[in-house]
Amino acid sequence: MSNRISDRINQVREKIAGACRRAGRREEEITLVAVTKTWPPEVVAEASQAGLTDFGENKAQELVAKAPLFPAQNWHMIGHLQRNKARQIVAYAKEFHALDSIRLARALNRHAEEAGRILPCFIQVNVSGEASKFGLDTAQVVELATRLGEYGSLQPIGLMTLASPDLRKVREEFRLLRSIRSKYSHLTGAGLSMGMSGDYEIAIEEGATHVRVGSALFGPRKSFIKT
Repeated sequence: MSNRISDRINQVREKIAGACRRAGRREEEITLVAVTKTWPPEVVAEASQAGLTDFGENKAQELVAKAPLFPAQNWHMIGHLQRNKARQIVAYAKEFHALDSIRLARALNRHAEEAGRILPCFIQVNVSGEASKFGLDTAQVVELATRLGEYGSLQPIGLMTLASPDLRKVREEFRLLRSIRSKYSHLTGAGLSMGMSGDYEIAIEEGATHVRVGSALFGPRKSFIKT
């Protein structure tokens, strides 16, 4: 096992523990999703040997390539999804973090019904207001979450966001997501998927239940699958 990867994992775990102490939370409340985007299966194997159990992919083709090799691990689809990839996500993802339309919900539900499973989903919220980011505003979140009651094979488990790269705005944006969750958790579920390598400690302090960490664990990205 690469000492560098195991050392990075330990450093991230220590920072998660510190953020939990500052927020008066327990480490067990946090799911660390290791983002292996562009990394080969060998890295997943090393991280698994170091004790990581949850892995995330941004693209369906990488999920399909890696998840069958590690069936004991929990796989998360965390990136924007086209409807024609819905069947693949249902087949391999434990949770889907980027639900952002009723049309996508309909496709996922159909395939989940066919597979005889329930797919837990986070609704993606655009808290930064940046046009370049996917996600819904508050009114759209409520509308989508209400409609999800029509789809028995989807389980809303919370909200997800991508915060601004401007660290001066990040905490405010995480607080906004938490406030939306607090108001509508009866519709959306109570989870908060927020925080990446540059801001996961802030996210935990503000209530994150899932943090999606890549470069802090594995270093600069490598190329695995060309898209």
